[in-house]
Amino acid sequence: PLQLHSREPKSTHKSTESKNETNPTTGITFTMSIKLSSSDEQEFTVEKPVAEMSVTIKNMLDDMEGMGTENAIPLPNVTGKILTKVIEYCKWHLEHPTPASDDKKEEKSTDNILPWDADFCKVDQATLFELILAANYLDIKPLLDLTCKTVANMIKGKTPEEIRKTFNIKNDFTAEEEEQIRKENEWCEER
Repeated sequence: PLQLHSREPKSTHKSTESKNETNPTTGITFTMSIKLSSSDEQEFTVEKPVAEMSVTIKNMLDDMEGMGTENAIPLPNVTGKILTKVIEYCKWHLEHPTPASDDKKEEKSTDNILPWDADFCKVDQATLFELILAANYLDIKPLLDLTCKTVANMIKGKTPEEIRKTFNIKNDFTAEEEEQIRKENEWCEER
């Protein structure tokens, strides 16, 4: 389970990893937990398989193997708010794996978003763009693909003016420059 902790003094930190242990009485195996620290110094304890959905974190853990560090793994490019969402995504997809598709067309399609994923991405634009940056930094390709598809769907079928309005983009082209661009690209306009 996700646990939020305030930062403790370094001397009281437990190891970043706890070993898998089986309770001899109950026979229940406890999974290794990893501590992650966000840029705003919030600490999260997550199960190792959840954390390892991030290639970046997996590589860090591989590099630290056997070192038994006393600190949480720092993630200086990810805030606590965004790390909470990333962990939610990773947990859900670890518990509900999506069968991999061999079809490259399906991978590039923006219409094949699972209902849970679509709901997950119903956030404000700032959060969505922070999720894209976090997915890229943490190297979580399925999350990066999902968030980019969500943005692509926000753009799909819109005029340049509608896109500017959607993303609050200032038009810095003169009327002449804009007309020139339209002429150069009229081949790609829908007819």
